Amino acid sequence: MLPFNKKLKPFARNLRSNMTDAERLIWSKIRRKQLGDFQFYRQKNIGHYIVNFYCSKGKLIVEIDGGQHYESDGMIKDRERDLYLQMLGFTVLRFSDIDILKNIDGVIERILEHLKILPSPPLEKEGITIDNKL
Repeated sequence: MLPFNKKLKPFARNLRSNMTDAERLIWSKIRRKQLGDFQFYRQKNIGHYIVNFYCSKGKLIVEIDGGQHYESDGMIKDRERDLYLQMLGFTVLRFSDIDILKNIDGVIERILEHLKILPSPPLEKEGITIDNKL
């Protein structure tokens, strides 16, 4: 079971109700097992942090960074947070909100690469290529 801070629960609920445009866009692409059989949760409370998007099966956390994350204070806090989450066995993928808004397909492709959901290669049998995309 993941570490959980009960005091953060109302804050996480509030964040789910007030997502940014970038968070709404990526959520529309990853929710309801749209990426294979991988279930994502938003604004998940893990330890003393609330992560933007969490996938337990893929051991993946997706973070969306706004401008404050690129200031020195924000970068230090993000490094500490990422180290803590990595110690729990997660990979943390960070994207800027601009990446999400301008290149959502590239962002989704990067997430798929991590989850190892790739198109199946064509099958070859006796020198004949069989396309398995029906």
